[in-house]
Amino acid sequence: MKLVDGGVQAQTRAALENMTKVLKGAGVGLESVLKANIYLTNLARDFAPMNEVYLEFFATNPPARTCIGVAALPLGAEVEIECIAELP
Repeated sequence: MKLVDGGVQAQTRAALENMTKVLKGAGVGLESVLKANIYLTNLARDFAPMNEVYLEFFATNPPARTCIGVAALPLGAEVEIECIAELP
């Protein structure tokens, strides 16, 4: 597994693009996401740039969301995003 270069915005975009592909494989889209948990290694610095990209994917009716500051993430990632989605 290789980490995306380019900081928190590039990592957020890659995570959400991957999430979109996984959801599409299950026959749904981002509109099926009910809850997202976002983990940031520097919440104060990275929330705004992460949120800018996040809102590109969830521009209308965003799901419930929790953002949590953590000490570290695997592979030195700056952001991790997990979601709960409703499937048909």
